[in-house]
Amino acid sequence: MTTLLMALGGLAAAIVALLVLRAAPRVGVALWLVVLFFVPVWIGVSVGPFWSAITAITIAMIMTCSTSIVLSPADGLMAAFALLIVAQYALDLTTLSGAVIALSEWLLPYIWGRLILTRVSLDFLIRAISVVAIVAAGLAILESITATNFFVMIAWGDPGLYNLWAELQPRGGLVRVEGAFGHSIALGASLSMCAAFVLATKWRLTIRLIVLLGIAAAIMLTLSRIGLVTFVITVALSIIVLPGLTRAARVMISAAALAAAFVIVPFVSGVFLEAGQEADGSANYRLDLLSLGLVIRPFGAAPDITGLTVNGEYLGTFSRSIDNALMVVAMRVGWVPTLLLITVLVIAVGRVFLKRGANVANIALTGQLPGLFAVAFITQYSAFFWFTVGLAIELGLDNRRRARETTPDKTTSFTSEPSMPSAGILGRLSPERPGGVWGGSM
Repeated sequence: MTTLLMALGGLAAAIVALLVLRAAPRVGVALWLVVLFFVPVWIGVSVGPFWSAITAITIAMIMTCSTSIVLSPADGLMAAFALLIVAQYALDLTTLSGAVIALSEWLLPYIWGRLILTRVSLDFLIRAISVVAIVAAGLAILESITATNFFVMIAWGDPGLYNLWAELQPRGGLVRVEGAFGHSIALGASLSMCAAFVLATKWRLTIRLIVLLGIAAAIMLTLSRIGLVTFVITVALSIIVLPGLTRAARVMISAAALAAAFVIVPFVSGVFLEAGQEADGSANYRLDLLSLGLVIRPFGAAPDITGLTVNGEYLGTFSRSIDNALMVVAMRVGWVPTLLLITVLVIAVGRVFLKRGANVANIALTGQLPGLFAVAFITQYSAFFWFTVGLAIELGLDNRRRARETTPDKTTSFTSEPSMPSAGILGRLSPERPGGVWGGSM
């Protein structure tokens, strides 16, 4: 009886929470970002399988959306990916863990990224991401100063995930900061994505530069080469193609970046020189990962590689960790579903250098492309990455819609009758969409 009452109470609380989140979209988006950046992945609820906090809040946020969206070919590819995963699990080609990860950590954040601008404006989203990035960077700097990660002190949740991600990592005599992300690379890569959002805010340029330097300092303290490389690429791309930046702003950002490099490069070089063999081994390990291509199948998970030798290559050394996002996806679900995801990613970033094609999301994603070959989709970084993919698709659709509206129709006849507006790429799911493409509150 007590268990039943607790279950009913939990259900009632969930319904009330959904109603509140639906009535207050800004609060909901802010809550999602707080969970993304400040709640470790081992914290969550067990309802059947374990659901991490970020997955649970993502499901809740999707449930608050009811407005239709314009469909994209990328959405069809993601739907095909989801169907393949379900079919492979039904045919026992993919494990339950692999299927849950694919659907909850890749698909759901993508859907939320596609829908979020029906709940809040783009300006609000950019500001909100920038604010949480400021706090996350500040906590990372504090973590380095105090040599204490407060998030790993929260031990309740899933014991297996806690043991996997709560362990701190040393390098060159220093402990790498990782915040709530469970891994220094995940924190560094996520903060580097935020750099594009910070530069896209309408804050004063001096404020944006100060925030950007704080983020750079936090990434430096992760002692992650991938974090630094993706940060540099993201800032450089923003300087070149980010809409809304004045020429003076681009010059000042470039000057600030060069000045910061004089501090960051010697520090990082000294740490990696001190780390010596460990850092070199880490780089060589990533090259050796290519040998895993020998066991990848078109459909379904690859065989267990523990103790496995193929064509003279011993693959068992990679059974604990595979630091390559695309390789991990192919190992879990096969290379055909992986090609679907890669095609979606190409659609998301493909217009970044085209006229009116660049936006804050595809700039952030393009900066991450080198990192995909050096870090897996882990912890909250996975959710943030695929959320940004969905957001990039949405912004790309809106850019093309705006371009069509501002381009004169050469086939229009000289009559007094107005022409009908375009119906969108694949049509709307419903004939109405209040609030336009951004929707929600401003």
